[in-house]
Amino acid sequence: MKIKSMLIVVGLCGLMTTGCVTNKKYQQLQGDYMSTRESLIKCEANGENLQHQLDAAQKNNEQLRAGLAELKSTLDKSMDQNAQGNVNIAKLVDEINASNKYIKQLVDAKSKSDSLNIALTNKLTRSLSTDELKDVDVKVLKGVVYISLADNMLFKTGSYEVSSRAMETLSKIAKIIKDYNNYDVLVEGNTDNVPISRTNIRNNWDLSTLRASSVVQVLQNDFDINPKRLSAAGRGEYNPIADNDSEVGRQRNRRTEIIITPKLDEFLDLIDKAPETDNAN
Repeated sequence: MKIKSMLIVVGLCGLMTTGCVTNKKYQQLQGDYMSTRESLIKCEANGENLQHQLDAAQKNNEQLRAGLAELKSTLDKSMDQNAQGNVNIAKLVDEINASNKYIKQLVDAKSKSDSLNIALTNKLTRSLSTDELKDVDVKVLKGVVYISLADNMLFKTGSYEVSSRAMETLSKIAKIIKDYNNYDVLVEGNTDNVPISRTNIRNNWDLSTLRASSVVQVLQNDFDINPKRLSAAGRGEYNPIADNDSEVGRQRNRRTEIIITPKLDEFLDLIDKAPETDNAN
């Protein structure tokens, strides 16, 4: 505005002094006016251009600020998620370590049980004579020691009274049972499929159960085995290990098994101590 006012003053002065100055002087003033006007036009153009640049810069600055705010928000969320992820990973590592420790306990317990079973089996086998081993079969199956005694060695045909011949063999077995006092003992009677009918013995169920009970009572009464460790069961003809169509097969099926098992309490305690997992994770 100041420049415009100056131009107007200069113009008026020129008009007022037209009659007082020479033509040459007038032309010089006219040239100065035109030069000043061109400068003004350029200044106004430059001012508008600078205003446009300023507006664009301010708009760009606002966009940068918005972008920065969004980036900061994203970074904050990412850091929160990363922190939560680190917490979840730490929990998972703890659970894996607890699970590995539990598995190791189970493996150690099983290894200990297997070692004891093998030692028990070897000790019992060495204590039996060659003749006794003909009627006694000792084996380890699925972590359990099976001592299978032939029917003709233990009992008379159709009877459940333990024979005097069997007492020496049972005494050797009882000694092993005493040495392994942390084991439970299950005695199972088995028969062939030939029906039996005698006084106070209705069928093979009765016969197998009575025979198991007789062996249990011998172990308790004659060899002082703690009765709390003993159990008796009869399986009749329904647990054969051979074909009943032949005499040899029926003879194998007529047997009494003394099953020595680790106490389940130790394994149940381990199961109770199994590491808990958080389903939410």
